[in-house]
Amino acid sequence: MDELDQKLLALLRADARQPVSTLADLLRVSRATVRARIERMVRSGIIQGFTVTLGSEAQPNAIRAVTMIEVEGQGADKVIKRLQGFPEVSRINTTNGRWDIVAEIEVATLEEFDQVLRRMREVPGISSTETSIMLSKRK
Repeated sequence: MDELDQKLLALLRADARQPVSTLADLLRVSRATVRARIERMVRSGIIQGFTVTLGSEAQPNAIRAVTMIEVEGQGADKVIKRLQGFPEVSRINTTNGRWDIVAEIEVATLEEFDQVLRRMREVPGISSTETSIMLSKRK
């Protein structure tokens, strides 16, 4: 990846809905260049997908939580791969300290929340979890 790829990715992160022509204008390259670079980054796995990120206003009653996860031994990569398959997990971060992974969860009901936690605890390699529900957004 070169500097142009980095700039393109930054623009896509800010707003992946921008038309190729707008991206090309901002980067001062042709539309064909932008299209080719996006296709290359998708093929190579640098870009793994395009998704919709909802604001909290879209689901005002959603239950949001963070789960801190302790992993046995060196199994963090395997645990992360499994958690990436959970549609309810909106973000996964690795961290230092007592917990190895922090997973953000978003569901519609407490019943779904309970089911997700149960499934997460069954993932091989997870030795301990601690979950906190987000109560209100302050900023």
